[in-house]
Amino acid sequence: MTDHDDQLGTVAEIMRKTDIAVLTYVSLEGALVSTPMGTQDFEEPATTWFLTEASSDKARAIEADPRVNVAYSSKAGWVSLSGTARVSRDRDKLHELWDASAGAFMSGGPDDPDNVLLEIDGATAEYWESPGKVTAVVQMAKGLLQDSRPDLGDNDTVIL
Repeated sequence: MTDHDDQLGTVAEIMRKTDIAVLTYVSLEGALVSTPMGTQDFEEPATTWFLTEASSDKARAIEADPRVNVAYSSKAGWVSLSGTARVSRDRDKLHELWDASAGAFMSGGPDDPDNVLLEIDGATAEYWESPGKVTAVVQMAKGLLQDSRPDLGDNDTVIL
């Protein structure tokens, strides 16, 4: 396995362990907007899927300017995935990804034409792999006592 494969594995593991991601996009007015989203699926970190409504401000903004960032944070670490998004009306994929959580937030079910997918095409992922809570506390204390930089885990950027 290559170092690149190891990095992708780390990014994927952090993404899997995160229940709610934060999607940031550029609004029609040009402001950055962040919103919580549940990741429905990712085939690999470079292709990530969310459900949304075509009539939402978010979908309209992404159709006008597809640049996005998706942040994942869990006890496993943190990932900042940057890339582009597109609104997809792929009904087969929507049926595949629809679950009870989608029905709790969206009305009409997977056949409702307003329910669509956001497909994120990731370009890069900045990540930090957490060494664990106890290790982080020990490293921070060590850094303070020895006036040195603590080892708080791996941080790197991977091109997807």
